[in-house]
Amino acid sequence: MLDFAIFWDWLSFAVRWLHVITAIAWIGSSFYFVALDLGLRQRAGLPEGAFGEEWQVHGGGFYHIQKYLVAPAAMPEHLTWFKWESYATWLSGFALLCVVYYASADLFLIDPNVLDVSVPVGIGISLATIGVGWLAYDNLCKLFLGKSDTGLMIFLYCILVFIAWGLTHLFTGRAAFLHLGAITATIMSANVFMVIIPNQKIVVADLIAGRKPDPKYGKIAKQRSVHNNYLTLPVLFLMLSNHYPLAFGTQYNWVIASLVFLIGVLIRHYFNTGHARKGNPTWTWLVAAILFVIIIWLSTVPKVLTGEPKAAATATGEVYIASTHFPAVRNTVMGRCAMCHASEPFYDGIYHAPKGVILDSDEAIASHAREIYLQAGRSHAMPPANVTQMTDRERQLLIAWFEDGRE
Repeated sequence: MLDFAIFWDWLSFAVRWLHVITAIAWIGSSFYFVALDLGLRQRAGLPEGAFGEEWQVHGGGFYHIQKYLVAPAAMPEHLTWFKWESYATWLSGFALLCVVYYASADLFLIDPNVLDVSVPVGIGISLATIGVGWLAYDNLCKLFLGKSDTGLMIFLYCILVFIAWGLTHLFTGRAAFLHLGAITATIMSANVFMVIIPNQKIVVADLIAGRKPDPKYGKIAKQRSVHNNYLTLPVLFLMLSNHYPLAFGTQYNWVIASLVFLIGVLIRHYFNTGHARKGNPTWTWLVAAILFVIIIWLSTVPKVLTGEPKAAATATGEVYIASTHFPAVRNTVMGRCAMCHASEPFYDGIYHAPKGVILDSDEAIASHAREIYLQAGRSHAMPPANVTQMTDRERQLLIAWFEDGRE
């Protein structure tokens, strides 16, 4: 019979793989069309209604592309819609949230030292933050429509900073970063699903009916598309951050997240300006580098707070502690793992516990039973290169301990 923990780990891997693939497709097409839009050139003799054109070469062929601000005079026979990349990215991301954070909420989502709630309540708060984030953003965009886009962006940034701070008072640092990324990604995908595509469908319907489309729908869609463009890089950072405790697990993690949004905007501004042929603002890289140095400093001042052990073991953890194998498992973990996975690692070259996992107490070892089982029992991923010489007998002990605790 297939071990459920192994199956679940492979399921997590498969969903993560799917999420990365769909995200590449979505981000790639998004970046391409923003660059294309900014690089359009106007000339005499363009078809009626055409705003600009671009000649491109790729894969041994030439492409001649023209853009209509509202719509062409007649509906083309074939029209390609760019939407499923966005939908698939969000759906796979939500599936990954369920598989990793909801299924192991007591480990990855809820920290009793931050907010002591039950698993169902924690999941409910998670869903609420994602939904409320989109509603707040959408209504603000409607409120600012036709007014200052720059003012809207500044106001939205201030709200994002507040959200970043608030999330660190609801979840673990890892989950706070993940949820900030999920809220932002939901905004981006909902922009496509709720605004951009519906507006485009209205224009198409007007064309089919022989009516002249209202240009306001294109302007609204363009505003949301620009927002998506500037939010992309911060979302990627937040999604990758769960592998780096120095980002999510320090006292000023919410400040770090806030600065990441500024770095992302600066980098996109550089490329967008270049695509629009309006200069080469290399100063953006200097400012981004300075902000990144500040992030590094914030992650180490004051002392890193990652992986604080919980005050008491969970009910599941108590089962593993009560196992007859546990004394031997504790000795194995302390002898083979704790030199790195400790509040103050003493293995040469390791200054902070990898991924914030600290295994220097019975409760901590029990709470990470599944990870120990998969990383050091069923596989030889840990210790890396088996630097502490964990024996096959010790690995079998870890397997027996975990399987005994599940019965």
